[in-house]
Amino acid sequence: MINTTTTTTNSNNNNNNNPQSSSSSPGGLKTYFKTPEGRYKLHYEKTHPSSLLHYAHGKTLTQVTLAHVKDKPSQAMAPASSSTGVSGGVRSAAARLLGSGNGSRSFAGGNGGSKSATGTLTSRVGSMGASSSSNSTSNSNFDGKGTYLIFNVGDAIFVSDLNSQDKDPIKSMHFSNSNPICHAFDPDAKDGHDLLIGLNSGDVYSVSLRQQLQDVGKKLVGAQHYNKDGCVNNSRCTSIAWIPSGDGTFIVAHADGNLYVYEKSKDGSGDPSFPIIKDQSQFSVAHARYSKNPLARWHICQGSVNSIVFSTDGAYIATVGRDGYLRVFDFKNEKLVCGGKSYYGALLCCAWSMDRKYILTGGEDDLVQVWSMEDRKVVAWGEGHNSWVSGVAFDSYWSAPNTDDTGGNIVYRFGSVGQDAQLLLWDLEMDEIAVPMRRPPCGSPTLSTGSQSAHWDSACPVGYLQPAPSMRVVPKLSPVTAHRVHTEPLSGLIFTQESVLTSCREGHIKIWMRPGLAESQSSGSDNSLSSSKLKEKPLSSSKS
Repeated sequence: MINTTTTTTNSNNNNNNNPQSSSSSPGGLKTYFKTPEGRYKLHYEKTHPSSLLHYAHGKTLTQVTLAHVKDKPSQAMAPASSSTGVSGGVRSAAARLLGSGNGSRSFAGGNGGSKSATGTLTSRVGSMGASSSSNSTSNSNFDGKGTYLIFNVGDAIFVSDLNSQDKDPIKSMHFSNSNPICHAFDPDAKDGHDLLIGLNSGDVYSVSLRQQLQDVGKKLVGAQHYNKDGCVNNSRCTSIAWIPSGDGTFIVAHADGNLYVYEKSKDGSGDPSFPIIKDQSQFSVAHARYSKNPLARWHICQGSVNSIVFSTDGAYIATVGRDGYLRVFDFKNEKLVCGGKSYYGALLCCAWSMDRKYILTGGEDDLVQVWSMEDRKVVAWGEGHNSWVSGVAFDSYWSAPNTDDTGGNIVYRFGSVGQDAQLLLWDLEMDEIAVPMRRPPCGSPTLSTGSQSAHWDSACPVGYLQPAPSMRVVPKLSPVTAHRVHTEPLSGLIFTQESVLTSCREGHIKIWMRPGLAESQSSGSDNSLSSSKLKEKPLSSSKS
């Protein structure tokens, strides 16, 4: 999930950080967009400090992860520090950078304090091994509680405080020999290692985000290294995800069509003793012979697996790939449930609804596809983008204007972003979708029994991959809102209770406040984005 901004340089000027004072940004883009429920207003932006960028290895597509660091546990893992103690000068510098107190004062402003010199807080690590933390310095009094945006640009990972209007990140971690590609955060991690980072080299790290924020050194602190030097798979990491309720297990997708299952508590050195894949076109699962990482290899397809997403309960995992297929698997039983082909080209992104009834996909055919788990096929196509669709997400916080508690049709709001730099919002109400009519070989369209397209006759059998359906047999959706939110191609979006976050591939992020909230945020004394309310609400229903 990635967002872009129209500003590419740092600025601490309050006028630049408060775009609501003008109806348009410097790039000529409006600072608001209209929806049926009201205006979404640009609240502030996030970006990277240009002085910290390194382009030696080329640019990579920016991904954004939302991370909520909870209260520090009483028996928390002690942050690493120098065994000989920290000098008074270093302690003073740490206090200036990170603030003091157990979370009462933070270094980013919105999470409980004021910011200073955040642009200079960096760390470096070689891509082929995390350095030990014996020579690092830290501020163990800093709790780290708050909500953060984690995003990658070039060879660096940046961390910004979501609740601060300052554009500058508060932490950066650089990788000297490879670029970070993907990352994932687990707010319920038990041992402190809650952040996963996958690299272009295939290497994977797990670290504690709180520990990285506490440290003022130049290296990753306490990182666990998996697939070191590509010993198991040397193709680039394309997507990474924690397994819901998996007690520290996670899965990594690679560009060669394979997924690997890891357990963070096990040795990360890697067991390359998986059998040779005989048929690259067939799905297969192989388990490790020894009790070492990775625990299993899933071969999904020929070509890259571009994105993996678990259903909220962890029962299913959806994958999309270079071959243009969505595949949905029963994760526990390691079986293919359903899937199908895009209308054209590769699929790049996917997302689950909270009730796991629907899956969104987007890709090179410029369409947003809506898949039904009940019918195991495409039930709607969203038309509106003028280029590849790079990010999709359901808005589980949105409520239909006529929502009540008497039941009725469920209305889903979802969003999509694309390389056309547009954000599109859509409303899906299945009972209102008109099933396309089938035109017989001779005669006119008819709605008589048995005349509808075979695409709608019955649910597809379990384990069957559908071919691409004909354009005329799938219902079409039109967006309720289409707005060009960045000057650069977009890479992702995130919905929160108070806002919509959009990001572009160049590493710029915009936070758009929901209707009615922008004014209260600007005039209220509490400027935080309600980080304690990030859990999605249940789906609402709307009477027809």
